[in-house]
Amino acid sequence: MSFIKKQWSNILFGAFIVLMIVPQTRMPIQIFIQRFISFSPSEISQEDRATLNDYNWNLVTLNSERVNLSQSEGKVILINFWATWCPPCIAEMPELQELYNKYGDKVDFYFITNEDPEKVKLFFDKKGYDMPVFLQIEKAPKVLESSSLPTTYLISKSGEIVMRKTGAASWNSDSVHEVLENLLNN
Repeated sequence: MSFIKKQWSNILFGAFIVLMIVPQTRMPIQIFIQRFISFSPSEISQEDRATLNDYNWNLVTLNSERVNLSQSEGKVILINFWATWCPPCIAEMPELQELYNKYGDKVDFYFITNEDPEKVKLFFDKKGYDMPVFLQIEKAPKVLESSSLPTTYLISKSGEIVMRKTGAASWNSDSVHEVLENLLNN
């Protein structure tokens, strides 16, 4: 009994390490930690904003329908690059779904992945998500290229990248709502 009292922190640390090694427990722990440490993304200062000038980008829906980003030119756009195997991506998905529920009729949302459509459909069905998912069939415009997941862009009607966040973020926050409302009203 005295051994356990003296070593309880080492025992807990060892248990945590074991849980992080086991794949079935690692992912939920990583998702929990990502949600816990996620903050609202910040707006890019006016002088540091890049502009999306080339909207010609072909994508495919999960039902194999071709779509071009040019259909969203002149609209507020949210583009999220993600994957089902990515813990930070999964951590921010519930908030992105809530944001889509609130602004889906006012903002064009693009959730972009390179995964197998059937795997994505199963993931969305299991989680109850109904956001528009697209498969990338060609390189993104230069200003939207990223090698990290998740990466999310919020783009104004004029093509300015107002927010760019790599890593999990709290997207359904008051500050994001305020930015979206300003973009929609301008």
